[in-house]
Amino acid sequence: MQQTKIKLIILLFGLWLPTAWCGAFGTYLKDGDSHIEIKQSRVQSIPKGSTIQASIDGHWLTVTFTQDIGTLTMELDKVSGPMIFSYPTVVTPDSYQFYLPLTGDYIITFTLANGDEYYGEFTVTN
Repeated sequence: MQQTKIKLIILLFGLWLPTAWCGAFGTYLKDGDSHIEIKQSRVQSIPKGSTIQASIDGHWLTVTFTQDIGTLTMELDKVSGPMIFSYPTVVTPDSYQFYLPLTGDYIITFTLANGDEYYGEFTVTN
């Protein structure tokens, strides 16, 4: 009976340890949320920039659309390099998260179906 309890405790500890380690590792990778200001580039209709929220947390970029502003295109460019990605069909409202492995200055651009354009500039640091 005593051996069964010891085996059970060891098994539970063995299951708990990886879970705790993964949780701590995920926390370690993030530095704290930094808001990215979304600015207007070309806007011909009622401004909708306030419905786009973006933040950078370490190397993690999070973009949230708080209202339905239609389908749009989202592009991410490194200031001193090529385009990182382009999503031609982003559905709103929704949230997206991206891991950016390289440090540096970035620009994210949002182009609505009617041609209105918004952008945000941010820096990824170590």
